[in-house]
Amino acid sequence: MAIIITDDCINCGACEPECPNTAIYEGADEWRFKDGTALEGSFVLPNGTTSDSETIQKPISDEFYYIVPDKCTECKGFHDEPQCAAVCPVDCCIPDEDVVESEVELLSKQKFLHQE
Repeated sequence: MAIIITDDCINCGACEPECPNTAIYEGADEWRFKDGTALEGSFVLPNGTTSDSETIQKPISDEFYYIVPDKCTECKGFHDEPQCAAVCPVDCCIPDEDVVESEVELLSKQKFLHQE
């Protein structure tokens, strides 16, 4: 599963620098696939999503920090646990029940994002 940040978020920002995929953004901030990854130009994600690394994407939340599911690997390939959840002072970084992925899928996504 990807991780989501609930509306209990206090916008402290502790989670953002901990993400090895740069999948966490401050509320209302635009994002790009190239942020913190090795992706360049047009690509197709392992889940079939087609995009371009340079395309500016709309924020998922305007109110609080958010996690881009297509970039979240639950820190697989980097750490033993999701670092956002480990540092969150209010425990608002939780598994996203709507984005269920196996460990194999998460590791595959991590390798794809970082071109290992």
